[in-house]
This record gives sequence, C-alpha cells and structure tokens, in this order.
Amino acid sequence: MRIATYNVEWFTGLFDRRGRILEDGERSSRYGVTRAEQLGALGIVFTALDADCVLIVEAPDNNTRRKTVPMLEAFAAKFNLRQRRALIGFENDTQQEIALLYDPDAVQVVHDPHPGTEEAPRFDGKFQIDLDIDDTLDTVIFSKPPLEVALETRAGTRLRLIGVHVKSKAPHGANDPDSTVRIAIENRRKQLAQCLWLRRRVDDLLAAGDSVMVLGDFNDGPGLDEYEKLFGRSGLEIVLGDGLPHARQLHDPHAHLGKGQTEAQPASARFFIPEPAPGKYFSAMLDYILLSRDLLHHKPRWRIWHPFDDPGCYHAPELREALLQASDHFPVSVDIAL
Repeated sequence: MRIATYNVEWFTGLFDRRGRILEDGERSSRYGVTRAEQLGALGIVFTALDADCVLIVEAPDNNTRRKTVPMLEAFAAKFNLRQRRALIGFENDTQQEIALLYDPDAVQVVHDPHPGTEEAPRFDGKFQIDLDIDDTLDTVIFSKPPLEVALETRAGTRLRLIGVHVKSKAPHGANDPDSTVRIAIENRRKQLAQCLWLRRRVDDLLAAGDSVMVLGDFNDGPGLDEYEKLFGRSGLEIVLGDGLPHARQLHDPHAHLGKGQTEAQPASARFFIPEPAPGKYFSAMLDYILLSRDLLHHKPRWRIWHPFDDPGCYHAPELREALLQASDHFPVSVDIAL
C-alpha cells in the first residue's frame, strides 16, 4: 500500500466562505497561479499519487461556516479520486488544518488521541518545559495539534499514524537584525519543544508495542540552518530518536543525509525568493515519513515526487507542470507491504 504526505499551499483559498469549490480565473493565493490552474494541477497530482491515504498539511480551514471534511470530499469527488473520504482531528485557528484523505476500501481510520500524561500531554493540551534554562517552566502548545490516527489495513494490519506540521523557525515579525536573531532563537526553542513532545508520545506508543509512522512537514532537517549548532541537534533528530537504542529509533532515508555527504541532497519543497531581483529558488527537505523499526521489515520504498529530481515525474510533462503549479511542496510517499 502507499501512504503519502503532501503540504498543499493555500488549499483553503480554493473554496469560498460556504465551502464551495472555486474554479475560475481569479488569482489563487499561490503566487502566479489562478484558482482553476491550481485546482486542476492538484487533481492531476492526487490522481498520479494514487495513495491509499494522504496526510494533507495545510488542508482547508475548519470553522463555523465551512468544514474541512466536506470540502476535501467534494474535491475528491470532482476528480474521481479513490481517496474519497476525509478525517481531521483537533481543529486549529491558523487556516491550515491537518487532515487525512483516504480510500475507505483500503483502510479504516479513526482520530484516536492519546488521553495524555504529565510528560506527554494530549496534543491539544499544554506542554511544560524550561525552554531558556532559567529554572522556570514555559508553556508550549501546538498551533496545529498533530493528527493522531489509528489505522487498520484491509489485511488486518494495525498501526499508528501521527500527522504533523511542526512550528516554522522563520523569524516572522522581525524588523531589525537583533529582533531577527531573538525571534529565530525563540522559534527554534519552541520547535524543539514540540519535537520533544512528539518524541515522548512516540516512546509511549513503542512501549505499548505499536507500529508507528510519523509524517508531515517538520520545517526542519539535519544541517538546515545555523541554529542547529547552537542547540546541538535538529528537532527532526529528536523525533527520530537520535542517540536512543536502535530499536526505539525511527527511520526515513532522507532524514540521515546532509552531514558530510557529497551526493546531491534531496528536497521536498521549492520556494521562490523574489529579492534581490530577478530572484531565485531555494530548495529544502522538510517533509518526511518516519517509520518505526518493525515496519522496516515490510520492504518500504520512499519517493519524493519532485518534478526535476524524480525521473518518473520529470518525463511526464503534464505531471511535472502540475507539481509546480499545485504547491511549493511536493508529495512524499512510502510504498510498504502491509
């Protein structure tokens, strides 16, 4: 079966205030693309992806006027996708939900949040940790609480999925060099705290004997920025269980690249930086599917659906162009015999 994660930039902007699909020539919230173009591109990408379930990062907003699940299911119906049912967990107020689009003939899924402990609260709760080593506990929350899913395949295999969109480290709101550094460090601390929270939940699941898959946008990766040197390791490495006994570590082959390797680095996102003119593109590996060690016995094969780096995508012009129009991230999938 195939499980995927896909961060869809401004998916929420393709629906009106009542949740109806917008397919017109008006500009999408995605730069340089109309709503019709982005919608059509997403239809092509999801059709080609053909996954049994897709974790959608930045899914359409869930609020009092419109609901994420009907919007995603309407999208699936429009393009006749077999991933035709949707699931969300705890909604948030960021206009970017975490949702699962899945094929009900292939898997059964339910939002199954852990009741929480003092060390690992429920994901819509509060996490207490001393972020700045001042002997005072700081309170950390998830602006986008992870989606915790109990999944069962048609063959009866059970596993736990945790869909994540970890806090960005970018210094939004900074207006001078000093505030840029200060906000970047504050955001890095919060990002590491969220990853520690995730790791504690993973430890609970592994201790219970569960198969675990953590997937989504981590806004992080080994060697991604200079602040990793300040804090010693990346948030991704914390979730992976770097330094823990081998049996407790998670694995994604793309998460272990970047340290002293000379081969071309993988990328799952491509951002346009307009200044200084004429601008340039910046690529980064941000999206991962981490597997517990027992799942590695099921012959997993990872794939980044990159329009230039993946030959299958590059040599399919319609898919290649659709990937570029649909989002600033590309899908990441794992094929695994479950």
